[in-house]
Amino acid sequence: MELSNRQETLLALIVREYVDSASPVSSNGIREKYGLPYSPATIRNEMAELAEQGMIRQPHTSAGRVPTEEGYRYFVQQLLGEVELPMAEQNTISHQFHQAHGDVNQSLRLAASVISQHGHGAAIITAPRTQSTLFKHVELIATYGRQVLLIVVLVGGEVRQQVLVLAEPASQQQLSEAAGRLNITFENLDSEGIRLASARYPTFEQEIARMIADMMSRRDMPHSNEIVFEGMSRVLAEPEFADSNAARQTQKALEEHTFLQQFLSKVLSPNIGSVQVVIGGEGDWEELKDCSMVLARYGVNNVATGALGVVGPTRMAYGRAISTVRYVAELMTDLVNEAYGDS
Repeated sequence: MELSNRQETLLALIVREYVDSASPVSSNGIREKYGLPYSPATIRNEMAELAEQGMIRQPHTSAGRVPTEEGYRYFVQQLLGEVELPMAEQNTISHQFHQAHGDVNQSLRLAASVISQHGHGAAIITAPRTQSTLFKHVELIATYGRQVLLIVVLVGGEVRQQVLVLAEPASQQQLSEAAGRLNITFENLDSEGIRLASARYPTFEQEIARMIADMMSRRDMPHSNEIVFEGMSRVLAEPEFADSNAARQTQKALEEHTFLQQFLSKVLSPNIGSVQVVIGGEGDWEELKDCSMVLARYGVNNVATGALGVVGPTRMAYGRAISTVRYVAELMTDLVNEAYGDS
């Protein structure tokens, strides 16, 4: 569908004004505020044409107009153009990520906070998932008697620990030597690779290998996927969610991990950093009909990827949400590259 230049100008102004005010936009109000060089009759006629084409609607007989889902889509796809966060905000966010030392998973909370604050909505981010968990390093530390602390570091920086009791006492030197041999053999292997590679080792080291493989297998189970939310209360306080049923339906859908994972797997592009806008569930997701989502995939394809985005009402500041999601996705991709690049 194509609109005239004048219709596009009016639609863009209606969207921007409604996003800012949450009040229906009148022809006289928009003409006076923006000093439009069109007569009131011309503006009314063009708004009637926009309504006829499904871009705007009149919620009440005497009210102004508000954008429809189709109007928002046209605005995002045809009128918004390329948008970037102001450089000062980019520098602030980049500094925050630089200060946040640690593994990728520890950066999820920071990313969610940044997305919610700068994207002006609720944030959602899933932890990056590898094709399978990969081994990086193991340490065996003698603690008391026959007790040993098993510390396993995975590719990506995640650390898992477990206390085990040996059948026979072992010195710290013996433990360190055993760990050194396992580290050489198991580097970058998955749990199945570790089980196979451990067959040539003595019984003691086979038992350590089995525990490591079991740890990694448990982590690979689907229920271990982490999803972080931030700022949902801000979104549910918007006028669109004054109807408590709409608020409950949206919140329930987003917090149901199975539904959310299925949704993300279907709508997300495989391209890292590619931003997608889902408005009103696009007619396919009834549970999300009252909200919009701006989403992107981050990470390294065939290594480890996750998803992040902004959730809000359809009356969303799309330019700010898109620029925030794109920038944070770039930073998270850099983190994943650093953590998993050697794998």
